[in-house]
Order: sequence, then structure tokens, then C-alpha cells
Amino acid sequence: MKAKTWIFAHHFDGFPKDSDFELKEEELPALKDGEILCEAVVLSVDPYMRPYSRRMETGTVMVGTQVARIIESKNDKFPVDQHVVGWFGWRTHTISNGDQVQIMPHTGTLPLSLGLGILGGTGATAYFGFLEICKPKEGETVVVNAAAGAVGSLVGQIAKIKGCRVIGYAGTDEKCKWLKELGFDYAFNYKTTDLKKTLKDAAPNGVDCYFDNVGGAFSITVLDHMNEFGRVSICGAISGYNDKTPATG
Repeated sequence: MKAKTWIFAHHFDGFPKDSDFELKEEELPALKDGEILCEAVVLSVDPYMRPYSRRMETGTVMVGTQVARIIESKNDKFPVDQHVVGWFGWRTHTISNGDQVQIMPHTGTLPLSLGLGILGGTGATAYFGFLEICKPKEGETVVVNAAAGAVGSLVGQIAKIKGCRVIGYAGTDEKCKWLKELGFDYAFNYKTTDLKKTLKDAAPNGVDCYFDNVGGAFSITVLDHMNEFGRVSICGAISGYNDKTPATG
């Protein structure tokens, strides 16, 4: 059995480029007792990979989680055709002894990609990052940036379930329309609106909870609108991930 692997060939300089990766093949050995052979179904591509890559060695398989199907097994706990979630990286086939591999729950007619979304790390990040850190209360005002992303869109929906007033920011009008469909009270295109004005209009009494995926100048502005005893959950800083020099100010 041959596996195709995406190799992290060069550290990123600015935005990632195709030339920063190499597609290679490797021959996999026969399974040993207790091992399983998994075939990738869905791979994850997540913002965290950009800063995480700084600690990676070149020449290694690009990191990432995947939903995979077991196509051969010598482990009674993992039968053939079972779907699993594993930290296998960007590769088509993986041999594992089952450690740190999770069996996917049956999703029925729903897509298996949910194993990397709301049923996976993305869902856990939104749930615990918002509820445990921000501790929202009914009637409070919540601001979420990168709100149309995998984490931000879930945070906004959880906030609405908790009875909060939710303000979301995204980068296109189409995304903002979708946020309104999800139940966000306000959705603004940060590229075409004035952030200070929208906060003043949508949160005249200030912001109680801020779920930050962006960082940078955006966060400086929101922090100026935070109420006393407001809570901030810092999930990411995507505005600076591809910067070649550190931001100042």
C-alpha cells in the first residue's frame, strides 16, 4: 500500500504558497497485531496551522486532523469500515495502533466532515472557549469577529441560545447575510463599515463579552467599548498570522 503525503517543505514567508509543500509517496509496511490502516475521507485546514508551523521541522508531514475510514484492521476495537477521527496529518493512508484515535459517532445523512467541525475541535473550542471564559448572562451583549468562520459562527449561535444580544463581523456581505440567517442580531462587513460607529450603534450600552479570533487593530477598538467586568476570550489573531514583521501600536 502506498500513501500520498503532503510534506511541509519550507517555512512560510508571508502567505503560504504551493511551493511551500511537496506531494510525495511512501510505501506502508504490513499491519502488525493491534494496528489499523485508515484511509482519509476529510482533511482539516485550520487557521491555527499557520502559527503552529513555526515550530515544525521542514521535511515532515503537514499536521492536521482527519476523518478516516478503516480499510484493514488487526485491532478488535476498530472494525473495518468504521469511521474515526485521528491526528494523522495531510496524508491519504495512515497506520495507527489506535492511540488518540476516536471513533466517529454515526451522523446519519449528515456529512462526516462534522467530525472536524461541531463534533470535533472546532465545536469544543467554541463551546468551552465561550462558555467557560466569557460566562455569558442573559441580556448581555456579545461581539464575535471572524463570525462566519467555523468557530465564530458556533459562538454566535451559542450566545443566542443563552439569550444574549449578538453582534458579528465578517468580510463579505454574503457572509453577513448568512449570519443573520443563523440568528445574529447584527452582522457587519468590517471591510465596508466603520467599526467604531457600528459598535456605538449596535452596542450603545457597551460590550460584555468579546470572542476574539482576529486580534490587531480590530481588538484594540472593541476593547475600548468593553464594559466594566467584561470578559474577553482570545481564540486567535488571524489578522497577523501572515505578517512578515510584528505589528506595532
